[in-house]
Amino acid sequence: MAPETVCWLGGQVQMVQNALDHRGLFDERDQPKAPATAGTGQHVDPERAAHEVRPAPGLLPRRSALAPAGLFGRGLGGSGLAGIGVLSHRWYVGGAGFVAVAGVPETHDERPPRRSWPQDTMIQRRQMFRLTKESRIYVAGHTGLVGSAIVRHLEQGGFSHLLLATMGQLDLRDQAAVNYWFRAMRPEFVFLVAGTVGGIWANSTRPAEFIYDNMMIHATVVHAAHLFGATKLLYLGSSCIYPRECAQPIKEEYLLTGPLEPTNESYALAKIAGVKLCQSYHRQYNCNFISGMPTNLYGPRDNFDLTSSHVLPALIRKFHDAKLSGRRGVVIWGTGSPMREFLHVDDLANACVFLMEHYEDPQHINIGTGIDLSIRQLAEKVRDVVYPEAELAFDTSKPDGTPRRLLNVSRLHKLGWRHKIDLVRGVEDTYQWFLDHVHSARGVEQPAPTTT
Repeated sequence: MAPETVCWLGGQVQMVQNALDHRGLFDERDQPKAPATAGTGQHVDPERAAHEVRPAPGLLPRRSALAPAGLFGRGLGGSGLAGIGVLSHRWYVGGAGFVAVAGVPETHDERPPRRSWPQDTMIQRRQMFRLTKESRIYVAGHTGLVGSAIVRHLEQGGFSHLLLATMGQLDLRDQAAVNYWFRAMRPEFVFLVAGTVGGIWANSTRPAEFIYDNMMIHATVVHAAHLFGATKLLYLGSSCIYPRECAQPIKEEYLLTGPLEPTNESYALAKIAGVKLCQSYHRQYNCNFISGMPTNLYGPRDNFDLTSSHVLPALIRKFHDAKLSGRRGVVIWGTGSPMREFLHVDDLANACVFLMEHYEDPQHINIGTGIDLSIRQLAEKVRDVVYPEAELAFDTSKPDGTPRRLLNVSRLHKLGWRHKIDLVRGVEDTYQWFLDHVHSARGVEQPAPTTT
């Protein structure tokens, strides 16, 4: 049985249950010689803090693991263990306290942090460490549209060892903080779906945020996954990585064959860098890091803010607001002629788990439906669901964006995966979720940051 531990940080005592010996909260190389002695207000280096633990009586269920929520990129500290609660298989401790994961195995793991593994060794490791119901899984960005869908899908599938941390608990732009977290939690499988996202207006007005946040988030998580021996990582990009004008439907090999769409160039460049990052770690270190490129997404927990959201949730919000106010006219940006493909986020979550289980090629792979429609047709479908009496008007002074973006998903279909949720059913599902959460949905009460 793994010992309980107390971590002394900044003069305050915070409980850390050391049941993570399976991938080691601290393995034999990390065992301390003495507890920390930092006084109040004294800076404590995260790497040093990871060593400075000592046995203590157990105050929480033994088969759980706690990590101090305030340690990872947001400064040290915290004040108590108020508000303990349980949600599904995941533990949360309120206040300034901790994020926790229940049911972590207690067997010892002697794997060293990954450096460079011979190719034959990597093949053997991949066969030995497949995704199972007992695997320790980190979903980076679990509060966002995609991350929350992946968590729902994993929980419904019986995966119980989920490692989760909000942006307030772990700043993914901070390499030292991310290293500390990976060293403590030792995830085996990583879904890298965190990022700063938005529609045409957000991309056009906040290019520096989009390129900086996304490049930093991708770099820190991929590097930490390499350093601390993650078995497999799935990085999720975006279909905007492809040139503005290229043959349709878009094949994976069309990447970097022409100029990007100017309105989202910063975001696209960051996503392309993420793809190349995974491929580079695969080439140099034989890391099993893969990339998926989804088409336009929508679904529950989307962002409905009219200035920063994507087109489909923005349409739902516009028609809903018009319905409440009694206005018949609803203004749509652009000409309505661009063609777009849409995938329900629950289908994407299913595809992500499918790829984690069945795909190991460093070449990125498209994820979509293979079906597109015009923005005018989309607006008509949303209108029919939300407010059938509305009349459409198009503001041609606003940008259209890329003329057409339809992914070729033949490689994914050959692997055996296809989407299940058609567009009308998906819009109905999303609008019902919006109605059920109208007072708490992102972007409704006030514009909210979309970094997840």
